[in-house]
Amino acid sequence: MSVENGEWVMHGLAWNDPLRIRTWQELVNWIEKIGFLPLFGNGVRGFSVEEHTSARYWWTGDRQEDPWEWREIIAQSRKLVYGKFFDNKAGFISLDWFPCFVNYRRNGYDFDSRWQDGLANRREKRIMDFYLSEDAKGDTVFREDRILSTDLKKMAGFGKEAEKNYPGIMTGLQMQTYLVISDFTRRRNKKGEEYGMAVSIPLTPEAMWGYERVTAAYSEDPGVSYKRICDRVRELYPEAPDREIIRLIGKAPQ
Repeated sequence: MSVENGEWVMHGLAWNDPLRIRTWQELVNWIEKIGFLPLFGNGVRGFSVEEHTSARYWWTGDRQEDPWEWREIIAQSRKLVYGKFFDNKAGFISLDWFPCFVNYRRNGYDFDSRWQDGLANRREKRIMDFYLSEDAKGDTVFREDRILSTDLKKMAGFGKEAEKNYPGIMTGLQMQTYLVISDFTRRRNKKGEEYGMAVSIPLTPEAMWGYERVTAAYSEDPGVSYKRICDRVRELYPEAPDREIIRLIGKAPQ
C-alpha cells in the first residue's frame, strides 16, 4: 500500500491470477507453511498479505472476499497469532514460529520480571495489570478477561488529562509479544444493532495458547531465535536487502 497522487493505492494480484489467495482458509494454510507474514506491503517486496490478494475487495465488508475482514476471522479462529509484530505494523505469525518471536522479542523476560528489573515503564504496567495477577502461591495467572481496547484505554488511565500515547504503548506491548489481538467486536446501540468500526480485544498469548507453548523457545539464546527469523525471510525472498529485513523484524537482541 502506497500513496500515489495523494491517494492510497493497494498493490496486489489480478482478480483472475491463479496465484491469488482467495479465502481466509487459504491464507492460514499459506502462513502456516511459510511461518509469518505482514499484512501490508513493506520493504521486502512480495512479503505481505496485500501483495498476494486482490485490491478489489479490501474494506468492502464482505467477509468472504475482504482480506481486512479475514484478519478478524483468523484472530477469532486462533489458528494464527495476529497483532502488530512487524515494524510496529500488523501481521500474522504461525503457532510454530511464534515461540521464536517471543524468545527474541522478550529477550529472556516475562513481563513481571521485566518490570522488576526496571525495564518496563509505568504506562506498560498500567495496561498489563489488567492481564496478569498472582494466585495464592504467588504464581502468575494470565487472565482471560475480554476487554475492548477502547475500554482498556480508559480503565488504564489514558486520556487527554491523564496518561499519553496509548496507541504507542499498546503497539510496543504487541511488538514485545506480551499482548496479541484475540478478537474483534462491534459496539451495539440500544436496539441491539451493530455500528461503527470493529474494536480489537487484546489478550496475552499465554491466556490463549498456554504458557508452555508460547515460551517453548526460552531455552534457546534470543540471538539464535533472531537469526532464525531473519534467515527465514532471506530464504523466502533472497533478493531482499538486509536493511529492509532488519527494519521489518528489528535489530538483534543485546
